[in-house]
Amino acid sequence: MKHLLYILLCASTFSVFAQDQDPKAKTILDDLSKVTKAYKTISADYIFTIFNKDKKQVEKQTGKVQVKGQKFKLEIPGSNIVCDGKTIWTHNKDAAEVTIKNFEANNDEQLNPSKIFTLYETGYKYKFDKEEKIGATMCNVIDLYPTVKPEKKKFHTIKIYIDKAKKQVVQLKMLMKDGGSQLYEIKTFKPNLELADALFVFDTKAFKPDQIIDERD
Repeated sequence: MKHLLYILLCASTFSVFAQDQDPKAKTILDDLSKVTKAYKTISADYIFTIFNKDKKQVEKQTGKVQVKGQKFKLEIPGSNIVCDGKTIWTHNKDAAEVTIKNFEANNDEQLNPSKIFTLYETGYKYKFDKEEKIGATMCNVIDLYPTVKPEKKKFHTIKIYIDKAKKQVVQLKMLMKDGGSQLYEIKTFKPNLELADALFVFDTKAFKPDQIIDERD
């Protein structure tokens, strides 16, 4: 879970001036942003893989994220995170505990998976790299470089692979400063599904009082 949280929280509230950006990359990313923000809902399954500096796989996980406006549900090994736009529940399956907090959409210290497909919009400089085929999909590859306290980041570059035709994210690759890499592959991407609001509310009835940690004000 910590790896996904890390990439989601990379977005910053500090803007990068447009004149410092690659115009070709900006056009591609603007198109991606326009298409993504037009979706009423997003449901995506992904595979997360960590490679060491020798390019050997050291960890592999699967996950699922569902988003509806400010509501989201994130399923990852060992945890479920659910948010109805006001409250966020984190179910730690291993500890059999649920932590409840107030959700603040503009708090960059708090998890918000809705940012995963538009994280480039703030806090990054970007540059068009190349066109590359991922499976049968031709992609535009954009390199993102953190501009807010880059010395504190564990990565130096994020490569974002965007389907040229559908204008959707196909995969994200984080190039780490230690020579390793972390890869997020979007295996299924389904926009505009009918997702009931009840999906984004966590039912705590099955938990005992000592299993619930309520940190709301």
